Amino acid sequence: MRIAQLGVGRIGTFHAATLHDHADVHELLIADADPARAAATAERLGAGARALGSVDEVFAPDAVDAVVITSATAAHAELIRRAARAGLPAFCEKPIASDLSGTMAALREVEAAGTVLQMGFQRRFDPGYRAAREAVRGGRIGRLHTARAITSDMAPPPPEFITLSGGLYRDCLVHDFDILRWVTGHEITEVYAIGANGGASFFAEAGDVDTAAVLLTLDGGALATATATRYNGAGHDIRLEVCGTADTIAVGVGPRTPVTSVEAGSAPGVPDPWTGFLDRFGSAYRAELAAFLRVVTGDLVNPCDGRDALAALLVAEACEVSRHERRPVEVAEIADRAAKPDAA
Repeated sequence: MRIAQLGVGRIGTFHAATLHDHADVHELLIADADPARAAATAERLGAGARALGSVDEVFAPDAVDAVVITSATAAHAELIRRAARAGLPAFCEKPIASDLSGTMAALREVEAAGTVLQMGFQRRFDPGYRAAREAVRGGRIGRLHTARAITSDMAPPPPEFITLSGGLYRDCLVHDFDILRWVTGHEITEVYAIGANGGASFFAEAGDVDTAAVLLTLDGGALATATATRYNGAGHDIRLEVCGTADTIAVGVGPRTPVTSVEAGSAPGVPDPWTGFLDRFGSAYRAELAAFLRVVTGDLVNPCDGRDALAALLVAEACEVSRHERRPVEVAEIADRAAKPDAA
């Protein structure tokens, strides 16, 4: 296959290397808003990779078989729409767009064109989360009553990222909202969200928070919590506990989990903690792209489509409303707004 990689920032560079090394990709065409960066990436990858002078070349007739979108968030929706118009399968890192109206517009165009849009929620491809899904769906834990999700960055990103990220709920906790749905098979119906700022001033200046907590109600009555912070100096900590009447299972607990027990007889510390998302989920990122290539060839049903991304975004949007208005918010309230043509 001939695949186009659109955007070669940190995650884009990682994806480009994954695609370049995949046996089913015979040519990787690389485009970026900065042509010099695209050229440098292609040169590093070597034979089989070629830089393009413009993204426009990707959408010429018969230029490529599929596109992988890892550009800046602001460009996602337009690139998704262009791929749909060109009849091309697309993989896109979340989010589809930075707001509900842009998300809905892009989804409508994809659905009208009948093309594939696979979204990048890599936790679905992590062995631990997959094992948890099998256990929960198979009845091992009995009746689900509680779930606890954690997303903690070791250190905050630069200020310029925060202004474009969409905020802690949309950028980080959206992964927890997606994986809660995927593992448990239940929809999130209501949220109550709070946030705090104890670190650098640029979070508050951007209207964001550096630490957040959410209480979520799932359909069927189970409760969940999701917490996130940009300041977890012990390491990159991503976990999920799912508790039922018969068993409790945990994802993300192992020798690199950055948690030190103070109980007598426990190890004094974690010698090699996870340091970032590529360190923690490198194999999952590779697996999701391998899955996308199988989707392109028709060997696999899309494992994470645009409607999944919308469902997680609706929860994140509900959290923002809850934080600002200090009240519980039903996700249906936000969904009703999104269904309107002028949704903001």
